[in-house]
Amino acid sequence: MNIYVSNLNFSTTSESLQELFTAYGEVESTKIITDRETGRSRGFGFVEMPNDAEGQKAIDELNNADYEGKTITVTIARPKTDRASGGYNNRGGNRY
Repeated sequence: MNIYVSNLNFSTTSESLQELFTAYGEVESTKIITDRETGRSRGFGFVEMPNDAEGQKAIDELNNADYEGKTITVTIARPKTDRASGGYNNRGGNRY
């Protein structure tokens, strides 16, 4: 199960996120999403748990929980979709 975790403290690491979720079962991987230019956390990440029941228990118990001084949101991750690069027929904006 792929789990989306948002509203993370900017100092949260993949290791600390893995430690949090390990209390609910096996964690296959964790990833904190960072800004490409600065390398700073963007405040969200993903946790992969191979057992769906354990993943759902983690979601149920951690959603809206306080973690590292912030109230985190924990949900099932939606599949990544292709994004258009700017909209308006990919011209980058509202130019007529």
